Amino acid sequence: MVPSRAVVPSRAVRAFGLVLGAVLDGLLADPARLHPVAGFGRAASRLENRLYRDGRAPGALHTAVLLAAVAVPAVAAERAAERAAERAAERAVALTAVVTWTVLGGASLRRQGRRLGEELRADDLAAARERLPALCGRDPASLDAAGIARGAIESIAENTSDALVAPLWWGALAGLPGLVTYRAINTLDAMIGHHSPRYERFGWAAARLDDLANLLPARMCALVTCACAPVVGGSAVDAYWVMRRDGRSHPSPNAGMVEAAFAGALGLRLGGELRYPYRVEHRPELGFGRRPQGADVAAAARLSAAVSVVCVALTAAAAPVARLVTSALTARLGLGTGSGRAGSGGAGSGGSGGPGRRERRR
Repeated sequence: MVPSRAVVPSRAVRAFGLVLGAVLDGLLADPARLHPVAGFGRAASRLENRLYRDGRAPGALHTAVLLAAVAVPAVAAERAAERAAERAAERAVALTAVVTWTVLGGASLRRQGRRLGEELRADDLAAARERLPALCGRDPASLDAAGIARGAIESIAENTSDALVAPLWWGALAGLPGLVTYRAINTLDAMIGHHSPRYERFGWAAARLDDLANLLPARMCALVTCACAPVVGGSAVDAYWVMRRDGRSHPSPNAGMVEAAFAGALGLRLGGELRYPYRVEHRPELGFGRRPQGADVAAAARLSAAVSVVCVALTAAAAPVARLVTSALTARLGLGTGSGRAGSGGAGSGGSGGPGRRERRR
């Protein structure tokens, strides 16, 4: 029975660490300075200066080098945490919690959204324009109050998935390597994965990886958003209907699903013209409601918080689910009595580090 005893505690430790990290994010938000993600961004910029060429291959090399630089140490840290969990689980929990806290960005996002909403309600358009770049990259000088509110709500929606749900998803699935590699992919996408003359080809690999990494988490986030619609006085059925009708019309295969769910839950009409410093985009409209107002930004922040609570609860449930799946597979494969299993340390290690992770995939 040694292998099954090794698998379940490691998953419980991982789940507890993820939940504790999410709680820390809610209480403390992001540190203003010395943030590891900011350090990664500076390293990415320096490497870009050395490798940049206008093509996909140099961009793919840039992305691969940076992902390897974070993934390899994370794998080593994960293995060390698994070994520590057998002797002192609190150390493994603490490591996972701290990494989770640095990766998540939900609390900072919601705080900025609430403050921007307050500025719009106070008719302080200048302050709202000054704050908008903290949420999205649009040109605030060209936006009226409704445009600023729409940009903030769309950013809150997208980043609820990118900065909270997806990291927890990958953390539950792949531990520390999943957490930090996902955040690195998402950071690179934000830096170089957008449409511009410089990054159209160089950022292609980062953008496609981000699309792939968010494919399932974004849909989970959209469904949870629909379920949470009553928190802001909306209808779960309306939110789901808008998500199904409009989500695929968005240029992003992932952001569109979440933004459409937010539009339906809040009873708003999102999308339309987007003005950036270097381009103008015309996107299909999402939803069938009215134009956003300042008060809707605060409602979007509340909806994001509700989605966060549900997803953290699902993360907490990951360990019991893993226990059930592991027990069922062990019984199905006839390994429950396993006198031969305890005799091989290699087989036990493979059970916790290899197939155990694949069993978590939904």
